[in-house]
Amino acid sequence: MNTPHWHVLGAGAIGCLFATALQRCGLSVTLLLREQHGRVTVQVDDDDRRQQLYFQTSRPGDAGYIRHLLVTTKAYDVFPAVMSVAHRLDVESQVLLLANGLGYSEELRRALPAIDYYHGSTTEGAYRLGPLHIQHAGRGYTRIGKPGCSTPPDWFNAWSRAVQPGSWDDDIQGTLWLKLAINCAINPLTALHRCRNGELAKPPLAAQVLALCEEIAPVSTAAGFPITCAALHQQVREVIAATAANRSSMLQDVLAGRPTECNYITGYLLAAARRHAIDAPHNEELFQRILKLEY
Repeated sequence: MNTPHWHVLGAGAIGCLFATALQRCGLSVTLLLREQHGRVTVQVDDDDRRQQLYFQTSRPGDAGYIRHLLVTTKAYDVFPAVMSVAHRLDVESQVLLLANGLGYSEELRRALPAIDYYHGSTTEGAYRLGPLHIQHAGRGYTRIGKPGCSTPPDWFNAWSRAVQPGSWDDDIQGTLWLKLAINCAINPLTALHRCRNGELAKPPLAAQVLALCEEIAPVSTAAGFPITCAALHQQVREVIAATAANRSSMLQDVLAGRPTECNYITGYLLAAARRHAIDAPHNEELFQRILKLEY
């Protein structure tokens, strides 16, 4: 098979980070941008190094077939972004969704059921310094998978050379749910209290983290991803310790006056709680308070 040509939807920090990783490894990459056309420069600051890479661009509404599509938008933009290039996809197209939260893939499958969807989860850290200018803030691990599929697709060999460290994940659904559960216990609290992750390890917020975990664990188990409160709470505390100096993505959205992804994080958890008739009052209250911050 020929080396895959990737189109990247989402020119934020993660989109630029993965686009540059793929191109540095010799893969052809086109950025899908609404407002720019032609050749653009992406600048990546990494420790003391600054690197500039040049990319061809295309507008979503253009013609031109897309075989491999990487989607790195905000969760609430995944569906409209993919639909904006739906006329460029067919049954041979493979779409890799690398966004926070859950729920958007169900929306896409209802609208475009013939597309071959893959999912990703990454702990890479990056943030925007300006348009197409990012800071690579921390090395992370990237997992790629497809529900019910244990064999990676042909393009994964080239992908794995470019995106390191990482692996094919036979249980990507479990990985995505655990990430969702951890995000539910961290992100909304940091956004509400406008604090870095490390503040959640201290009173009084530490007690609120535990209260959230006590509700998240039974919902997770009922949804088919069994975990005890003790195990979830321990993993949440480990993430808080490892990312103590970080501002969560939800906090960054609140500080920037942008919509948050809470509907696809805590909102998705609460929908599962309702389906299984499980009360989650602490998560519900937190969810409503975050929604009020957006309006």
